[in-house]
Amino acid sequence: MVEIRRRRMTWVACVVVACVWGCSGGDGDQQADGVGTAAEKGAESARPEPSPVAKPRRRGPVQLGGPVAGSADSGGGSSEAEGGLDAVMDRMKPLQILLGQWRGITRKEQSLVPQQWVWDLKTDPAQPALVLVAGESPYFRSGRLTWSASEKAFEFSGTNSQGQQQVFRGKFSQSPRQVAGDADDQPQMTFKLELTEAADTKKSKSGTSWRVVFNQQENNRMLVELSRRRGQGAFRLQDTIGCQREGTSFALSDTDYGEKTCVISQGLGTTAVSFKGKTYWVCCSGCKAAFEEEPEKWIARFEAMKAKKASR
Repeated sequence: MVEIRRRRMTWVACVVVACVWGCSGGDGDQQADGVGTAAEKGAESARPEPSPVAKPRRRGPVQLGGPVAGSADSGGGSSEAEGGLDAVMDRMKPLQILLGQWRGITRKEQSLVPQQWVWDLKTDPAQPALVLVAGESPYFRSGRLTWSASEKAFEFSGTNSQGQQQVFRGKFSQSPRQVAGDADDQPQMTFKLELTEAADTKKSKSGTSWRVVFNQQENNRMLVELSRRRGQGAFRLQDTIGCQREGTSFALSDTDYGEKTCVISQGLGTTAVSFKGKTYWVCCSGCKAAFEEEPEKWIARFEAMKAKKASR
């Protein structure tokens, strides 16, 4: 009898040990609720965390128009789409209608404002610009109009009659389009390019800023509207320069001019130039100067563009 009682006690003891072992998790690492013991917490806090692996950052040479194509910052786009000669010229194509001599008259004082627009491809070959010369203007005596890849906007840097430079940036408020002419069937280019004085270039003490709108109404007629505001108020029109082209428009956009296509701008060529016995055409004195300085460069570019167009 005593032997039977001893065996039962031994069996009960084994069952109790087994239950305790099972409740403790069996692996000795954590308690049943998943929270580490004090000793384990100390060991865990003392254990150094792995250092994050830094992603390699590819860098390319700084160039006009932003990041290099294929770099980490380029977003997968091509650098040509951001800036550079061909990209800027493509953006500026509708504005070629400005090329030539214009006769302007201010509405406020009825002052005569003769002006001329030509291409400048020599000052910065990667940043071509349409250059304004208007020596008698009460507003801008000179200026440069181009596409700024970094600002993603058109930019006009003008020198006013006091010799101060003002910078304006903006976009088309009315996109370029061609409409039928009133007098004939010749297509007429119209658009509104609205540019506001950049905050980082205007004088902070004056508290005023200007806006310039190039309101192209047809191939040979344009309004330059100048407005001013104080602080954050509304712009108020200060003056308008009504411009009439002197002569015939020679800068229509999206038109095939055949053999008289400008070798540089692809506008209508008005002046013949030659190289190695072959005749080419340019649209203005600025393109003529650029061609005469580097004829092989512009001819190669022109032939490549023609080949690309023919292959489409």
